[in-house]
Amino acid sequence: MTMSGDIQRRVAELSGELHRHIYLYHVQNEPVITDAEYDQLFRELQDLEAEHPECALPDSPTQRVGSDLSGDFPKVRHPAPILSLSNAFDEADLVNWEERNLRLLPAGAQLQYVLQPKLDGLAIVITYEDGLLTRAATRGNGESGDDVTANVKTIRSVPLRIPVNPDLGAPPSRLVVRGEILFHKDAFLELNREQGAQGLPAYVNARNTASGSLKQKDSRETAKRKLTAYIYAIIDSEGVHAKSEWETLQYLRDMGFNVISDATLCGDLAEVARHLPAWEARRDDLPFEIDGLVLKVDNLAQARELGVVGKDPRGAIAYKFPAEEANTRLVGVTIGVGRTGKVTPTAQLDPVFIGGVTVSNASLHNYEQVAALDIRQGDRVIVKRSGDVIPYVIGPVLGARAGNETAILPPETCPFCEAILIQPADAVDWFCPNPKCPERVMRTLEFFVSRGALDIEGMGPQTIVALIDDGLIEDEADIFYLEAEPLLALEGFAEKKVENLLASIEAAKSRPFEQVLTSLGIDGIGSTVAGLLTDNFSSMHDLLDTASKIQASIESFAQTAEPLLEGAASDDAEISKLVFRLQHPLTELVPRYLNAADLGDRLARLLKPLHFSGDQLSGLEEALSYLIAASRPLHSIDGLGPVLVENIVVWFTDEHNQNVLAKMLEAGVNMRAEEKVLSGSGLTGQTFVLTGAMSVPRGEIKALVEANGGKVTGSVSKKTSYVVAGDSPGSKVDKAVQNNVPVISEEDLRALIAS
Repeated sequence: MTMSGDIQRRVAELSGELHRHIYLYHVQNEPVITDAEYDQLFRELQDLEAEHPECALPDSPTQRVGSDLSGDFPKVRHPAPILSLSNAFDEADLVNWEERNLRLLPAGAQLQYVLQPKLDGLAIVITYEDGLLTRAATRGNGESGDDVTANVKTIRSVPLRIPVNPDLGAPPSRLVVRGEILFHKDAFLELNREQGAQGLPAYVNARNTASGSLKQKDSRETAKRKLTAYIYAIIDSEGVHAKSEWETLQYLRDMGFNVISDATLCGDLAEVARHLPAWEARRDDLPFEIDGLVLKVDNLAQARELGVVGKDPRGAIAYKFPAEEANTRLVGVTIGVGRTGKVTPTAQLDPVFIGGVTVSNASLHNYEQVAALDIRQGDRVIVKRSGDVIPYVIGPVLGARAGNETAILPPETCPFCEAILIQPADAVDWFCPNPKCPERVMRTLEFFVSRGALDIEGMGPQTIVALIDDGLIEDEADIFYLEAEPLLALEGFAEKKVENLLASIEAAKSRPFEQVLTSLGIDGIGSTVAGLLTDNFSSMHDLLDTASKIQASIESFAQTAEPLLEGAASDDAEISKLVFRLQHPLTELVPRYLNAADLGDRLARLLKPLHFSGDQLSGLEEALSYLIAASRPLHSIDGLGPVLVENIVVWFTDEHNQNVLAKMLEAGVNMRAEEKVLSGSGLTGQTFVLTGAMSVPRGEIKALVEANGGKVTGSVSKKTSYVVAGDSPGSKVDKAVQNNVPVISEEDLRALIAS
């Protein structure tokens, strides 16, 4: 076979494979490879055809736009071709693209650009005549699309009449716009929760689910899906005279369309390049999925002059982020047990390259998720790796299933101590209940001594394993009773190493109370929440005493409520919900009535469907009053939700944990909060939320705020005074804007303190 023959054969292979994937993706909605893998095949074919044009086939996938046409809808011809975009994968590709364009424009031409996120949704073309929505169609094959007008009209972000604000005057006689229909991340999660509640399999791909939702034969079904539409281009119009892409976006916004607020006007390509890292860093904080950015020549006259090559306009390009998803084989499952006893399945994979690293393990989250997604051993699965997030399995590639795959089920016993696993009521996870399980002890100690906790130097995982295996430690408190002689007898423990280790342990006894609380590994209690607790409780004894009183009040309430609930089981959803609330008073009733002046009346209204007598209601009111009083010290802390309160009570009333704390206290570990000395009071009464990278570690900024009388919390609410945003801030800035909370910089904060 000649070199030319090898190239022809490879071109034919790539063309056939790409045609198959186009059909599976656009028509069957059952892709078997990721978008990134498709792009890789497509680009290989493009490169081969560019170098050897004589080998290109007449029906090459590079010469056509993919099709989403189906036989269930009338067809609509578009007023102009609905084109796709060529791709750039690095800055060099962007430079080459600009240089090619400049050669096609008059000498001395200057190019400005509009940069905006590349939405991962379904392209839509919507026509307005005299301001009224008259037609909506999918992109289809670029020339014609499916008429989905009735379904698009159910999407609340699509205006049925423009301009939405009639004060802006008469609408254009004709306006055809292009946009994208998609699920916001939270709406897609909600949809899958509903699927799970109905015992139905979860959806894997948001884009395909949006496509299927838009192509429902009954528009009432589409209306149930929380789809969102973003509009970003004008395809055809009469009476609209925008001269630039930036003006176009402003015009669309004025008309009342939902336009992406994150678009940026860049003076040149160098400015575009400066924005790329920040976009890649914040992609996971956006409310919608993106796989890159779209870069458009701002001047529409220049864009028209550049024209089209094949199926791509020269005046626009898609900058693709490094692939975050890949397709590989799930070859096995290993089981991990964490410090709380939670059992976590981990997928063993055929190694695959994602986002710059080779991935061979990925999280399966929990067995309920595995069942909901119907992930099986032996499946080809889609794996995602996003930034520093642990790689995880999105779901199976159903189209690649061979039939010999096997179900993944939770084990009956702990693989480390053989204790029978339990699944608490209303929990999705399975747990090892044995606090002395060697794996639980290992994970607990590993966290306890880590830098973010008690920071005991010289006690890494290997040292912990050696100490456990030799029987020198069984829990956290045992660390403080270690002595030199038994340590010196261990292999690899030289005199200097033992001396340093014991000195570090001694220093750890004097860590601040907040740090000691953090090290305990209570579920949901990190350094921020630990700080809230030490602001309100002066000692470990106070916390233990409060938790004990709350637990006693919960038991007293249960003694009052349980006899009343006998025979109350019902298929009625309202009755079931009331029973659940009475069985979980700490999380379901106390937050609801914490400051209720008319507790008896409100409780009677809530429980009316249960038909309790006056005496029964009085007994419940009294028991609930005691519980509210006991738990008020925790429930009244701003930033401490009901679930965290419950976690604190459960942890501090556990006998094993109480014994560990008693041993730590006897060993001399600090169990009291220091009285905070303020260097100023300028921030008194104000609450701050920190987000993004600062000039110093965020812990130092937190300490600065607190030293000047302010408070730092982890989430934004209407009670937040300021959000302090550093570089590449996350979604907390968006939440601040929604709640009209001022967003300031680190410099602004320091100026606020100085003033």
